[in-house]
Order: sequence, then C-alpha cells, then structure tokens
Amino acid sequence: MIANPNFGTVITESGHAYTWTENAHEMRLTPWNNDIVSDSTGEIFYLRDEEAGNFWTATPLPRGGRSPYTTRHGFGYSIFAHNEGGIHSEMTTFVDLEHPIKFTVLKVRNHSGKTRRLSATGYIEWVLGDLRPKNAMHILTEIDPNTGVFFAKNPYNTEFAKRVAFFDTDDTVKTITGDRIEFIGRNGSLQNPDAMRRLKLSGKVGVALDPCAAIQVYFELADGEERELIFRLGAGQDMNHVYDLVKQSRGANTASEALEKVKNYWNHTITALQIETPDQSINTLANGWLTYQTLACRLWGRSGYYQSGGAFGFRDQLQDVLSLLHAEPALARKQILLCAAHQFQQGDVQHWWHPPTGRGVRTRISDDFLWLPFVTYHYIVHTGDTQILDESSHFLEGRMLNPKEESYYELPTHSKESATLYNHCVRAIQHGLTFGEHGLPLIGTGDWNDGMDRVGHHGKGESVWLGFFLYDVLTKFIQIANLHNDCTFAAQCKTYADTLSANLEKHGWDGKWYRRAYFDDGTPLGSASSTDCQIDSISQSWSVLSGAGETKHSLMAMKSAENRLVKKDTGIIQLLDPPFDKANIDPGYIKGYVPGVRENGGQYTHAAIWMIMAFAKLGDKRRTWELLQMINPLNHGKTKEEVAIYKVEPYVMAADIYAIPPHAGRGGWTWYTGSAGWMYQLIIGSFLGLRREADKLRFEPCIPADWKSFKVHYRYLDTMYHISIQQKKSAKKMSIIIDGQPQEGETIMLINDKIEHDVQIELK
Repeated sequence: MIANPNFGTVITESGHAYTWTENAHEMRLTPWNNDIVSDSTGEIFYLRDEEAGNFWTATPLPRGGRSPYTTRHGFGYSIFAHNEGGIHSEMTTFVDLEHPIKFTVLKVRNHSGKTRRLSATGYIEWVLGDLRPKNAMHILTEIDPNTGVFFAKNPYNTEFAKRVAFFDTDDTVKTITGDRIEFIGRNGSLQNPDAMRRLKLSGKVGVALDPCAAIQVYFELADGEERELIFRLGAGQDMNHVYDLVKQSRGANTASEALEKVKNYWNHTITALQIETPDQSINTLANGWLTYQTLACRLWGRSGYYQSGGAFGFRDQLQDVLSLLHAEPALARKQILLCAAHQFQQGDVQHWWHPPTGRGVRTRISDDFLWLPFVTYHYIVHTGDTQILDESSHFLEGRMLNPKEESYYELPTHSKESATLYNHCVRAIQHGLTFGEHGLPLIGTGDWNDGMDRVGHHGKGESVWLGFFLYDVLTKFIQIANLHNDCTFAAQCKTYADTLSANLEKHGWDGKWYRRAYFDDGTPLGSASSTDCQIDSISQSWSVLSGAGETKHSLMAMKSAENRLVKKDTGIIQLLDPPFDKANIDPGYIKGYVPGVRENGGQYTHAAIWMIMAFAKLGDKRRTWELLQMINPLNHGKTKEEVAIYKVEPYVMAADIYAIPPHAGRGGWTWYTGSAGWMYQLIIGSFLGLRREADKLRFEPCIPADWKSFKVHYRYLDTMYHISIQQKKSAKKMSIIIDGQPQEGETIMLINDKIEHDVQIELK
C-alpha cells in the first residue's frame, strides 16, 4: 500500500498493482483484480532487447526473466531489482506526498560488456470509474499536441465527469498506443503481447477503442552506462489542473525530490515514538509497520489487495485514529469532526460513505454512533484539547428507515441544523439508550459484529457486549460532561450506567462467562445451553475493559475464554466457539462463512487484541506476554514451514486467521484491517503501559517478569525524551529521574523546550 490522502496504489511482491484517485472504489485509474489464481494486473513495465528481440518485465510478473528478482517494500515506496542477460534494472514506485501522481522510476544499467539497444514500455489499462467493463466504452484517449502527454477522460462518470487522467514520460524518442487490442494482439496475453514483437506502436488513440495507454521508449547503453526513465501516472480535477500537475512533475530532479519528501515524512511520523525492548519482533511492528499500515492503508487509502473499499466507515476510521494520537493527533481531530458531520439529526450515523460526495448507507447497526463519544473522550484525555468540543458541524438529513427495512444507500442532504461536537456526542449517547426486556441495549441489525445482522432484526434482540461498551462510554463521558459544565447530563450518564451494570450481571452472566446477546424471541446467544457459539470473546474482554463486570465474574469469564478460545497448537485466539454450523438458528450472514473462517469461529484479530488488553488490565503479565507473542504476525513467519502455513505478509496485521483444518493457521486478508491500530494500542498502551494525559506521561507496564528494562524515545511537539525503564524487584515504589534530578510523583511532566531529555524510571 502506497498512498497520500487523495491518491494511492496497491502493489504486490510480484509487481502487480492498481491505482486510484480520491476514492479507491469509485475512481480507479487502473483495474483492481482480487484474483490470487490468475494474479492479473493493469500496470506493467516491459524491457526489450531491440537486437535479439527477447523481452521481460521489470517485476516478477507477468513475464519474469530467467533469474530471480528482489522485491523490497519500504515506507511509501517499493523497489524491484533484477538482472537479465547483462542488463540490471531497478524499478522504484511511489506516490507523491501531496499531489495525485504515481512515479515509476526505472533505472537500467548495462554490464554486459558491449553496447546494447533497448526499449522500455509502460502499459496502463484505463478504468476511470469502478469497473472496467462498465466504463471502457466511454473512455476517450488523446495525445496533447503541446506537451505530448497521454490523456484519458470518462465524461459518463457522473460523479467524476471532469477528471482527467494522464500517463507521461520525459523521453521524446517514443511511440504510443491507446488500443489494448493492438497491444495484446489476437490470442495474445499480457505475458506475451503482440506489441513486444513489433518495431513500434501505432499511435492510435481516440474513442470506441478497448482503452489503454502504452508508451514505448527507445535508448542505447554503452557498457557500464546507466539510464533513468521516469513514468508518471496521475489524475487532475480538470484539464487546467492536469496541465499544472504535468508541468510540476517533469524532470529527473522532481522525482528524486518527491521520493525524498516521502521518506522524510514517514521518518518523521514513525519516530514520534520509538521503542527498544528485548523482543525485536515487537520493536519492528511498533517502530513503523503498524503506524504505516494504519495511516497509509486504513485512513488514506481505505483499500487493500483483498478489499477495494474506498469508503469511510464511521466506526472503522474512528478506531484507527486512536493509534495515531502519538504520531499525528491532528489527523485524529480531523476524523472526529468529519464523523460528526455524518451524523443524522436523530443521532444515528452513516455506517459508511464514499467521498467526495458522501453517498453512503443508513442502517440499524447499534454501535457505530457510540464510537464518536468514545474516541472524543480518548482524544481529549490524550491531547488536553477541550476546544474540540465547541467545534460545530451540520447534521445530515435523510428519510427514516421503514419498519422492515434494514438499510438503504443514498446521498443524504445537509441539514440547516448544526451543533457542537459535544452535542453531537450527547445525541449519539441518547440515541443508544434503547433497551429490551432484559434492560440491555437493542442489538438492531448488528453491533460490532456486523455478521450478526439477524439476531435482533425484528427490533427486540439485545446485545450483552453492547451493554459493556455503552457502560464504558457512559462512565467516560461523565468526565467530559463535567468538563463542559453539564452536570445534568453527567448525572444521567451515571444513572444509566448503574442500571446497566446491574442488568448485565442479572441477565448477562451465564454461570461461567458472559452471554453474547439475546435473539428477538429471547433465546440467549453465547450460552452454555447454546449448540453453536457457546462463548464469544468480546463479552468477556469488555466486561474487564469497561469495568462493568463483577470482579469475580470477569476473572472467571476470562479464564473460560482462555480455556475455550486460545488454541496454542495453531497459535490463534478464536472469536467464538463452536462456529455457527449445527444449530437451527439464524444469527445472520456470519453463518455464511465456512466454520472456522473469519468471524465464524476463526481468529478475528481485532477481538483477539481486546482479550489481551483485558488480561493486561488485570495485571496478568504471563498471559499478556504469551498471547501477544501468539498473535504477533512476525512469529507466524519465522521459518519456511510457518510461512507455508500462514501464507500472507508477516510484517503487517491480518484481519483474520483460519481455525479449522485443512487451513488452520492460514492468514486471511491483510493490510486493510483495523487490527493494526488496535495492535499498536495494545503494545504501547497496555503492554508497555505508556499513557499520555495532555502534558503528562505515565507508565503502567504489564511486561514479562524477566524483562530487566526497555527504552522509549518519545517526541513531545519539538522536544525528544529518551526514557529508560528498569524493572527492579528491590524497588519499593516507582521513581523518576529527569536529567539527573529526582522527581516527585509517578508522572513525567512534558515541556516543549526543544532540548533532549534523559529520563530514568525504576519500577517496583
């Protein structure tokens, strides 16, 4: 995943890629193909020996050369290196940090011992919409007579009609075609296209073609000589914008400067917080890849190889930005206010929406809107920015759902009514105060688990997990209400929280663990009496995380969860057990997943992390460390045998891992998962115990007993704190020394004096 806030590309280790502008689903420039069998692509770069006629691609697919390739993924770029018959190529691809341009820099060096005549061909298949078959007939291609740039337009794309895409290179000795049929040829393929057997491309562009953009550049290299070719793929708001983009992006220096900016940005972002622990795999994740996965993929790209989303999920990106509070708190603030503007007047919200228009879906899902006050609370505690509560946003207006309607998709209007963020949060909480006959929140057509969309679709089903989450929101928002001098609402939150806590114990407790929900007819879900889904992890975890569970019950529930859901032989933590399969019940589309896959009894990593957070909150060092090691993706790829089982990237989080043979231990989809942000919070906040409260930093770690020390390098605004934490059994209490001076209390007071500080902490 390589992206900026409005433009991005997904690229695999074999070099296959797709690129979009503004929205990864609605405005793809090139095709997205989620097909792991054919591994097809719409972006290819070929090299050809003009004398011998043989050709190969700069990436392993679709036509790899005879020798191996080296693929390297960095923060914001990917590099593919290869040697073929004395010709060394290195292809670097990256996205400009600010502008909607993708650079592909191809360096070709001749070390064959003689002069070589070569060509490089960049090939692009246009989409300019969501699906190529739907849009191809409408695409117009042309060559600009003034600049020689290859333009593509789709005036029939109603939401992006004025957009202009372009493909460009600085080289003047080139030929082009906009005809895919010509390029591939009859009975040809992208592995063996007809164009690679022709001397040059025809120059054909226009309408009524099978649209593509191919640019072939010819050059000669003496022995030892190197040539750099730069291809640019981009899109502008209109023709004037495109001319500006083309003008400012041409030239070798422009590409190198753009790459340097990308590297500098990511270096600055991920060094806001760096850790040094005895475990290198934890360091690798926390010191870059989790933040990169969350920011580039989840917040900016909103896409991945396994899912080309493009939309903002109300709850999804709100949860994601919690992990960015140390590195990019301004982005968290922006996302909170963006979500407030996607709340309906009644207090519910769009479950997801597509930018830039805001077309999205209104549902009966029962937890979305509660994440607004939840994340607002954590943002304010972390930053001390109470002014955000007074920021004003308009509501949305749209028709209410019909009595038997579960959702609808449309473009809502903006209401004339606006309110402060504080009042948006209050309205969200008030909308969530709807309870069933057990005094538990109505589950609607799904709570956090969207797959349980038929548990309460008649309007009577209740959610035990949502009860714990609502309790957590209510108790946290008491502090916000008091900060805002709203004692009346603070008192209401306290009253509802107390009643809810009692009802959770009375109707949520099953004897050895907490139930998950109640169906519309009152049948319990997640009970020992159930055939399927006797126990679900998130009710147990949130009984601890929320503080709503009775201590003895929460301890028993977590022990039951460990015994039933932690599978040490395969190294996974199941979401629920047994999977939905045997019972004659209909919880929803979750039952459509094969037993042991995704939410239906596989490891749903999001929930696995919550379980470990709960053990950390209980102060259980052994279980916290053991389970953290279990879900660490790097520990699923240490050996060739483990890689053969796991099968996905071991350096980013996977949303799910399969639980049942023959695929037990196999990773599901990677990159586009909220588990990345939660994993970061688990490592930094729960495991290492670092918590910031405005200008104060405190540590309450839950690290292994045999760890003697670890370090944290923390940047507060423009000031760096180098913090060494030692764990000593002889220490009677926590002590803090800053720059040689002992401190009172157990917090580090942060001062932005732009001086590096040395901090020594001893833990008892």
